[in-house]
Amino acid sequence: MNMGNTIRWTACFGLLSLLALLAGCEHQASQAAHDDPNILTLTRANFKEQVLDASQPVLVDFWAEWCGPCKVLAPTISEVAAEYTGRIKVGKVDVDRHEALVDQYAVEGFPTVLFFKDGKVVDRTLGVVEKKVLQEKINQLLAAKAPPSPASKP
Repeated sequence: MNMGNTIRWTACFGLLSLLALLAGCEHQASQAAHDDPNILTLTRANFKEQVLDASQPVLVDFWAEWCGPCKVLAPTISEVAAEYTGRIKVGKVDVDRHEALVDQYAVEGFPTVLFFKDGKVVDRTLGVVEKKVLQEKINQLLAAKAPPSPASKP
């Protein structure tokens, strides 16, 4: 191998290493935003599977790193996620990274919490709310019976 090829290979390897490092940093940043095992990191890529196709109700917190009220609400979201583990899903959407979801769901302020059931938004809150407000909305979702499927009608 001559010196020119060695330099090219070294440059390619360096560039690939840098890209891998940047991808890892982005993943770490999204994880660090809510280092909570009970909360999903929602993206445009996994939103359909995790939210729209979910068999249980889903609470989705639209937040931003720079948003003071979002930081105030974050511990409440974590408490609710722990309290309702197994009964609902809880996820967060970073609004700066997933603007398409912000637009799709007409999120106009932060934090906004959307409540999904059967793939549809059924309720929402805007701003910092007390834990009991979230609990009441979740309990209503859990108490509501799913409509009968067309196959089960007589």
